[in-house]
Amino acid sequence: MFKFNRRFAVISHDLLAATVAWILAWIARFNFIFPFPEWELCLSTLPFIIITQGVIFSRFHLYRGLWRFASIPDLWNIFRSAILGALLIALILFIFFRLEGVPRSILILYPVFLIFLLGGPRLAYRFWKDHSFEIKPLSNGQRVLIIGAGHAGETLVRDMLRDGNYIPVGLIDDNPILQKTEIHGVRVLGTIKQFPEIAERNEIETIVIAIPSATNKEMQDILNICDEVHCELRTLPSIEDMVSGRVVLNQLREVMIEDLLGREKVKLDWEILQEGISGKKVFVTGGGGSIGAELCKQIASLAPSDLIIFERSEFNLYRVEESLKDLRTRCHFVLGDLCDKEKIEQTISEYKPDIIFHAAAYKHVPILERQPREGVRNNVLGTKNIADAAHANNCEKFVLISTDKAVNPTNILGATKRVAEMYIDIMNGRSKTNFITVRFGNVLDSEGSVVPLFREQIKKGGPISVTHKDVTRFFMTIPEACQLIMQACSMGKGGEIFVLDMGEAVKINFLAEQMIRLSGLTPNKDIDIVYTGLRPGEKMYEELFYENESKDETSHSKILLAKHPVINMKDLEVRINKIIDSINDFDNNNLADLLSALVPSVKEGDDNVIPISNVKRV
Repeated sequence: MFKFNRRFAVISHDLLAATVAWILAWIARFNFIFPFPEWELCLSTLPFIIITQGVIFSRFHLYRGLWRFASIPDLWNIFRSAILGALLIALILFIFFRLEGVPRSILILYPVFLIFLLGGPRLAYRFWKDHSFEIKPLSNGQRVLIIGAGHAGETLVRDMLRDGNYIPVGLIDDNPILQKTEIHGVRVLGTIKQFPEIAERNEIETIVIAIPSATNKEMQDILNICDEVHCELRTLPSIEDMVSGRVVLNQLREVMIEDLLGREKVKLDWEILQEGISGKKVFVTGGGGSIGAELCKQIASLAPSDLIIFERSEFNLYRVEESLKDLRTRCHFVLGDLCDKEKIEQTISEYKPDIIFHAAAYKHVPILERQPREGVRNNVLGTKNIADAAHANNCEKFVLISTDKAVNPTNILGATKRVAEMYIDIMNGRSKTNFITVRFGNVLDSEGSVVPLFREQIKKGGPISVTHKDVTRFFMTIPEACQLIMQACSMGKGGEIFVLDMGEAVKINFLAEQMIRLSGLTPNKDIDIVYTGLRPGEKMYEELFYENESKDETSHSKILLAKHPVINMKDLEVRINKIIDSINDFDNNNLADLLSALVPSVKEGDDNVIPISNVKRV
């Protein structure tokens, strides 16, 4: 019904404009005096004017153009329809009346008034909306089909026409109101379901998804349809990521795997984050790693008084220093090892940070399975050293960045991170420092993650290696994880284990298939997927909570609280110290057994796990 009313309103306006233009032409001819001579002839010829002009308006598609996007092509159509209308009206009046009583100047004034009456309201409406109606004609460039005929699609069409390197052949949109309309002379050709046929018929080379507000599920659906046509695929950033909210041609980017993981974008309370960080001394361990470096970048944007970055890798420290050198934040870059207790104590004592984010850790499951000592030394001893130093210097907050592998761990990585969680918990009970744990799953494109590996395998022509067709993992982007870490820090009062809402678990097999499709290829046709079997210590699926941890909501919808039982402090500390003391024995089997005794896996018979004590070590 709405579609009919909108179209009827446009037709009525244009026919009324033709009527008014005809009468104004006569009034102007007789110096705006009414009644003027031959006024009855003026009115009696109106049916001819309306019918003739209506047919011409339809022929030049004036009803298809959206006023919201009125442009030079629309004005050109108005100009042509007005001139042709005047010529046809003159011919009709000559045939019927021999033009008797019709001043010749009327036929000149009429199209002039009509152009103003048709074009003026359109451009006024457009100018009222966004103060812009400048455009250039098409050029010989890459043939583009744009998915989405909203504001982003309109701006892209305009920018492409101006740029000259693209030919916007058409738009597609599921909105029935927009079907067969035109934007800057570019027509809406159909719906997304009709995309393959439209792309083939119009010899499309590039597809651009111009829907910044699209959810991940909508992006998945679009990609599945686009998979039928081998075209280059581009998209606009999300609304949150677009610079100043303005769509520009140079913001086009490739569709990335994080666009397709079925997770909604996280909304943060930046005011609370600013209050928690601004003016504070913030210390980040592992500040040169994938999580640590992004964390440093985001912290720096919140105006801390000082940002101290502690990193063991000389190259990573150099890299993060280069990335932050243009910021106004006062940064200090410290090269050191968390296992060097004296270095840690001296550094924390010197800078006296208010907040410590502990991101440093060994994280590669197969490597730590072969070398448990290094995992314990870095993840347990290193955590103990930095936590003890935070306590000794009365730091305000200490945030441990943990992993879902710490839940019912079946590998050295998970066991060491669980021990770190437990130690942080007992430290919170005896310290003025508020010790907080943040637990989450895999992050896309982090060092050692599966995404860079798949990308490299695709570049080499395959095959892609997946451990098992049913294995699943939780994923989120690095910026998203860091933002939620800071949000949890601002919320924490001490003793909490915050768990980031990771959405639905994703099959690694699905991840591999989507990455192949994003490369313009077909899974198991252009690129094979091979299954290698689970590696030592790996689970079929990861977990975020223990059975004895209750899931409580927090003030943030994407952050949950894992309420856990009180830990036996004395016994735990003794056992942790025993594990640390055995580091110097280089007895990997004994270390793994001590970890297994302290951090038991889930119940026997669970097909998801391989007990730590059964893992072969060297």
